[in-house]
Amino acid sequence: MTILRLFVQSFIGDRRYKKSMLDQLSVKNLVVVEDLSIEFNTGMTVVTGETGAGKSILIQALNLVTGGRSDSLLVRKGKDKAEIVATFILGANKALKTLLESLDLESDDECILRRVISADGKSRSYVNGSNVPLSILKDIGSYLIDMHGQNEHQLLLRNNQHRILLDDYAGTRSLCQEINVIVHNFQKIKDEITNLKNNNENLSSKKEFLNHQLNELEQLDMTQEELDSIEDDFKVSQNASLLVEKISRVLESLDHDSGVNNILIEGESIVSESMEYDNSLDSIQSLLSSAQVQIQESIYDLSDYLSKISSSEDTSAELAIRINILHDLGRKHSCQIKELLRIKSSIKEKLDGLDSSSEMLDELINKQDKIEKDYYKKSKILTSKRSSSSKSLSKKVTELMQNLGMPGSEVLFHLSSPSQSIQLNGEEEIVIKVKTNTGQDLKPLNKVASGGELSRISLALSVVTSKTELTPSIVFDEVDVGISGSVAEIVGQMLKQLSARYQVICVTHLAQVAAQGKEHMKVVKIQRNGATFTEVTNLNPLQRTDEVARILGGIKVSDKTKMAAEEMIKSSA
Repeated sequence: MTILRLFVQSFIGDRRYKKSMLDQLSVKNLVVVEDLSIEFNTGMTVVTGETGAGKSILIQALNLVTGGRSDSLLVRKGKDKAEIVATFILGANKALKTLLESLDLESDDECILRRVISADGKSRSYVNGSNVPLSILKDIGSYLIDMHGQNEHQLLLRNNQHRILLDDYAGTRSLCQEINVIVHNFQKIKDEITNLKNNNENLSSKKEFLNHQLNELEQLDMTQEELDSIEDDFKVSQNASLLVEKISRVLESLDHDSGVNNILIEGESIVSESMEYDNSLDSIQSLLSSAQVQIQESIYDLSDYLSKISSSEDTSAELAIRINILHDLGRKHSCQIKELLRIKSSIKEKLDGLDSSSEMLDELINKQDKIEKDYYKKSKILTSKRSSSSKSLSKKVTELMQNLGMPGSEVLFHLSSPSQSIQLNGEEEIVIKVKTNTGQDLKPLNKVASGGELSRISLALSVVTSKTELTPSIVFDEVDVGISGSVAEIVGQMLKQLSARYQVICVTHLAQVAAQGKEHMKVVKIQRNGATFTEVTNLNPLQRTDEVARILGGIKVSDKTKMAAEEMIKSSA
């Protein structure tokens, strides 16, 4: 079975052709593009042009309109905004149709993406005319285009990229993200446990100190009523003799035989007798009666006060001792005497908190154990899926490499032994190992692969990992860099085979690849009125022959070169 047949079976199989594709692309005021409108067809479309003509602008426009990162510098000089609109035919893309319906963004059989980038750096995103967050645009774009850039082979030098490639192929990226959330939660609880243990080292001495403070306060048997009045009571006890003298004098003036009380009683009696002659004295009689009652009440209260004040003089020494103790405690706790009960409650709460810290530590340790078990359970599932997919992916890439000018080469996605510790991205490290010739040992990719070999391995990975089951259009941006000759022709055939079922857009600098295209677009840069513009032209058969000849022969194109170009195009048809 040839490599091309293997390739077709791997990526096309018996699945029915889904007529989903990029239909139109409109670009306005993006860098050197002023106003550009391109229509695309099914199959393989190749895009060529001189170096610096602006081929990358098309890729950049597609990246932006599917949620890529924007920049105000992308807006053409002198313009307020740049605008990119891409129209896709959905066909049988059921997954995307379901997503659009769930977001209330459906629009018959089309999906129109629009991105507007202002000169101030702000951008707006639209799907089928509705303004949406950039994250939604990016999510929808992932169902429409699978993009492979010309610098992807440089990413292969990073081991982290090896894991990403395998997880994308295995469909385990979301599971890996779940595991990373578990790891973050585990580390958070681990830190809490460490902090709590460190705090608990000082727990005994702290608890002993707080208990001592609490005992001091409890031994006093305080009430809030006492704390509120003790200072006033002490002041009274210190001045008891003086108060007795003054209050006694007042009582004598009120309750003496010739005192105020008797005078009022006698006065009321006289006025009451006089009322037989004049009823208008009634109000005066009431006033005198009321005054007498008030005086009598005062006499009772002052007598009671004197009995109490006399005994308080005897407790003065006790109050002095008590109040000094309370003042000392107030100074210890930096509070007024009236606040000592509040301090007592606060100390109790602290002690309760210290008592509960041991329980809290037990709870955290139990929680940590559960998270750890969850980590290893999911990690084993991830390892199993990665292991199975790594064999399939390694085999497919290795098979493709045989016809990419590297016979006898082998590519292996190697999974290290499971780690005994909890770590991000699962238990194992993933490293791409290669051997470039028969008889060599497998070694890490970044140790043995040359630039040209990296490019070919990257191309094989791009083809194998293309998400053709999800996206109807695949874009290759000069992924054929670093290859030439017969290998370049094989690459072109691979891409053409892929386009038998999916729309392929390929920016290339190789004639062998360009000749394989069903459609051919040429990007040119022109100068007009002191400004630079990029234009894209759909080439007719004659123009296409001239362009392939230009790529083959350079600046001066001979008749022989044209004939070679024409033969190359015919043989690829």
